[in-house]
Amino acid sequence: MTEVYAPTTVSNPKSSWFLVPSKLLDKVQFGLKAAEVGLSLVAFILEELVSSCGNCNPLYFFEFVSCTAFLFTLLLLILLSTRLHEKVGIECWPKLNFLYTVGIAVLLLISSIVLAADNAGSSLERVAVVFGVLATLAFALDVAYFLKTRGSPFKAGPGPGVSNGGPVPAAAPETERLNDQA
Repeated sequence: MTEVYAPTTVSNPKSSWFLVPSKLLDKVQFGLKAAEVGLSLVAFILEELVSSCGNCNPLYFFEFVSCTAFLFTLLLLILLSTRLHEKVGIECWPKLNFLYTVGIAVLLLISSIVLAADNAGSSLERVAVVFGVLATLAFALDVAYFLKTRGSPFKAGPGPGVSNGGPVPAAAPETERLNDQA
């Protein structure tokens, strides 16, 4: 006896929702972004567990930066590792990723230094600073890896080549006319 209906759907591996590795995010960068999310979340949670502070402004600044790092890095990770980035309408993902990562690394470093310099001395504050610094290192490694593998996202393209150690001479302009009727 033969089957009347043959299967009509064939699995398509390209229709997967998870796109790692892709042109926007390879496996190493995905791992770095996941580490950034985890470390900044732990730093934020530890800061939230602090029950009292002498001067609370450094703690509030660290709270803001670590929470921002966690939430926006998670959003960026979700966007870059799925097809959602295609629906947003942003074309310059490498520049956005690079600038965001550099900015958060700088802010995390500053907020960790400020909290380390001015806190009540509780063990939770010290451990939060450690995780802030670890998150900063993860962001810095991400920036270094980006630059190593892709170069600067602000380069327009390859510049003029070199020949024998000197610049390549410019090509002579064309002297022939397109519609020359000789």
